[in-house]
Amino acid sequence: MAISIKQFAKETGVSEYTLRFYEKEGVLPFVERDKNGNRIYNEQNFEWIYFIISLRETGMPLSEIKRYAELFKQGDSTISERKQMMLEHKTKAEEQLTQILKHLERINYKLALYDVMEKTVKFP
Repeated sequence: MAISIKQFAKETGVSEYTLRFYEKEGVLPFVERDKNGNRIYNEQNFEWIYFIISLRETGMPLSEIKRYAELFKQGDSTISERKQMMLEHKTKAEEQLTQILKHLERINYKLALYDVMEKTVKFP
Protein backbone atom coordinates (compact mmCIF):
# COMPACT_ATOMS: atom_id res chain seq x y z
CA MET A 1 0.00 0.00 0.00
CA ALA A 2 1.36 3.39 -0.95
CA ILE A 3 -0.64 6.60 -0.53
CA SER A 4 -0.08 10.30 -1.12
CA ILE A 5 0.66 12.87 1.54
CA LYS A 6 -2.88 14.22 1.16
CA GLN A 7 -4.43 10.81 1.85
CA PHE A 8 -1.98 10.14 4.68
CA ALA A 9 -2.79 13.49 6.30
CA LYS A 10 -6.51 12.81 6.02
CA GLU A 11 -6.25 9.32 7.51
CA THR A 12 -3.94 10.29 10.37
CA GLY A 13 -5.31 13.72 11.21
CA VAL A 14 -1.83 15.22 10.92
CA SER A 15 -1.53 18.17 8.55
CA GLU A 16 0.57 17.95 5.41
CA TYR A 17 2.69 20.82 6.77
CA THR A 18 3.40 18.89 9.98
CA LEU A 19 4.22 15.72 8.07
CA ARG A 20 6.74 17.60 5.94
CA PHE A 21 8.19 19.23 9.04
CA TYR A 22 8.51 15.89 10.86
CA GLU A 23 10.26 14.38 7.86
CA LYS A 24 12.62 17.35 7.54
CA GLU A 25 13.46 17.17 11.25
CA GLY A 26 14.16 13.44 11.04
CA VAL A 27 11.27 12.53 13.32
CA LEU A 28 9.36 10.67 10.63
CA PRO A 29 11.96 8.49 8.94
CA PHE A 30 11.63 6.17 5.98
CA VAL A 31 9.26 8.25 3.87
CA GLU A 32 9.78 7.15 0.30
CA ARG A 33 9.34 9.13 -2.87
CA ASP A 34 7.90 8.16 -6.22
CA LYS A 35 9.63 8.72 -9.55
CA ASN A 36 8.37 12.33 -9.58
CA GLY A 37 9.72 13.06 -6.10
CA ASN A 38 6.33 13.00 -4.39
CA ARG A 39 6.14 11.51 -0.93
CA ILE A 40 4.48 8.11 -0.67
CA TYR A 41 3.46 6.65 2.65
CA ASN A 42 3.13 3.02 3.70
CA GLU A 43 2.19 0.92 6.72
CA GLN A 44 5.50 1.59 8.45
CA ASN A 45 4.83 5.32 8.19
CA PHE A 46 1.42 4.84 9.80
CA GLU A 47 3.05 3.02 12.72
CA TRP A 48 5.61 5.80 13.11
CA ILE A 49 3.16 8.69 12.96
CA TYR A 50 0.82 7.09 15.51
CA PHE A 51 3.82 6.46 17.77
CA ILE A 52 4.91 10.08 17.36
CA ILE A 53 1.39 11.27 18.16
CA SER A 54 1.37 9.14 21.32
CA LEU A 55 4.71 10.53 22.44
CA ARG A 56 3.71 14.13 21.70
CA GLU A 57 0.32 13.78 23.38
CA THR A 58 2.03 12.47 26.50
CA GLY A 59 4.45 15.37 26.59
CA MET A 60 7.65 14.16 24.96
CA PRO A 61 9.53 17.05 23.37
CA LEU A 62 10.21 16.87 19.65
CA SER A 63 13.96 16.87 20.34
CA GLU A 64 13.62 13.61 22.30
CA ILE A 65 11.49 12.03 19.59
CA LYS A 66 14.15 13.02 17.09
CA ARG A 67 16.80 11.43 19.30
CA TYR A 68 14.72 8.25 19.47
CA ALA A 69 14.34 8.16 15.66
CA GLU A 70 18.07 8.64 15.21
CA LEU A 71 18.77 5.77 17.61
CA PHE A 72 16.25 3.59 15.78
CA LYS A 73 18.01 4.22 12.49
CA GLN A 74 21.29 3.09 14.08
CA GLY A 75 19.84 -0.38 14.56
CA ASP A 76 19.66 -3.06 17.21
CA SER A 77 22.73 -1.84 19.08
CA THR A 78 20.56 0.97 20.49
CA ILE A 79 17.70 -1.17 21.79
CA SER A 80 18.69 -0.73 25.45
CA GLU A 81 18.98 3.03 25.10
CA ARG A 82 15.63 3.28 23.32
CA LYS A 83 14.02 1.09 25.96
CA GLN A 84 15.43 3.33 28.69
CA MET A 85 14.00 6.39 26.93
CA MET A 86 10.58 4.75 26.81
CA LEU A 87 10.76 3.70 30.47
CA GLU A 88 11.60 7.25 31.54
CA HIS A 89 8.85 8.70 29.39
CA LYS A 90 6.37 6.14 30.68
CA THR A 91 7.17 7.17 34.26
CA LYS A 92 6.57 10.84 33.40
CA ALA A 93 3.31 10.02 31.63
CA GLU A 94 2.12 7.97 34.60
CA GLU A 95 2.92 10.86 36.94
CA GLN A 96 0.94 13.22 34.70
CA LEU A 97 -1.97 10.79 34.65
CA THR A 98 -1.95 10.57 38.44
CA GLN A 99 -2.12 14.37 38.66
CA ILE A 100 -4.93 14.55 36.11
CA LEU A 101 -6.91 11.94 38.05
CA LYS A 102 -6.47 13.98 41.26
CA HIS A 103 -7.75 17.09 39.48
CA LEU A 104 -10.66 15.13 38.06
CA GLU A 105 -11.58 13.95 41.56
CA ARG A 106 -11.75 17.59 42.71
CA ILE A 107 -13.93 18.50 39.76
CA ASN A 108 -16.24 15.55 40.41
CA TYR A 109 -16.47 16.55 44.09
CA LYS A 110 -17.51 20.07 43.08
CA LEU A 111 -20.11 18.66 40.68
CA ALA A 112 -21.49 16.45 43.46
CA LEU A 113 -21.80 19.53 45.68
CA TYR A 114 -23.74 21.29 42.94
CA ASP A 115 -26.06 18.29 42.62
CA VAL A 116 -26.81 18.48 46.35
CA MET A 117 -27.26 22.25 46.22
CA GLU A 118 -29.69 22.02 43.30
CA LYS A 119 -31.82 19.56 45.24
CA THR A 120 -31.92 21.63 48.43
CA VAL A 121 -32.09 25.19 47.12
CA LYS A 122 -35.54 26.47 46.27
CA PHE A 123 -35.67 28.55 43.15
CA PRO A 124 -38.27 31.37 42.98
